[in-house]
Amino acid sequence: MMSITDPNMSDKFTSTMEQIHNKQLETYANIIDTTVELSQSHRQFVKSALDTCFKKCKDDEMLFETIQTFKKDLEQKNASLKEKRHVISGMITEIQEKEMQKEDIIQKIEKLKEEQTKRKDLIESQNKANKDRLRNLQKARGVFQDHLGMEIRTILGKTEQDKGKKLQFVFRNISPSNQDSAYVVTMGIKENGSYQIVSSDPALECLSVLESRLQETNNLSAFLANVRKEFISQARC
Repeated sequence: MMSITDPNMSDKFTSTMEQIHNKQLETYANIIDTTVELSQSHRQFVKSALDTCFKKCKDDEMLFETIQTFKKDLEQKNASLKEKRHVISGMITEIQEKEMQKEDIIQKIEKLKEEQTKRKDLIESQNKANKDRLRNLQKARGVFQDHLGMEIRTILGKTEQDKGKKLQFVFRNISPSNQDSAYVVTMGIKENGSYQIVSSDPALECLSVLESRLQETNNLSAFLANVRKEFISQARC
């Protein structure tokens, strides 16, 4: 065993300590290099993570803005759709009202057609009745004018509407003292085709009774004959 007093022992110890120190420095250098690399790698990771987060935030903001825009558009579309539904509902109501009016108009037209048909039938019936009365007038005119000296006159109205609506039956040969003295009955025809006695000259108290009988029998000849009898009876009193 070497003695501590060996002069070479100090050099060996110093050499060994330098080797150990160098190894430690090398180890420290490796640790520092590794730490620097890890630190740089960490900074790069953090930077990449921050960039990713920033980009994600931007994307989220854009997505949020897009969602808000879609939301506003949806609200506007819903409001527009609600307004259109209201308009459509109003149009449907208006169409239904027009359909009801159409049905009402159709019913009124049908009613008017029925009334027109009835009116036409009534006019035809009145025309037929008037023709019958005209024939009776002509027949009565022939009998009374030829045999009893009766004259038929047409009274002209003041207007075209009243023209020819009234007739005067002028009787003569009534009064024994004056055969030419005129006894007059004025009559016309109502809108419904019935006879209407207007007046008599001289006045006959029973004229209304004779008129009612004429309305019942529609026998103009008998009416004129009765009127003549009443005139004769009155003239001889």
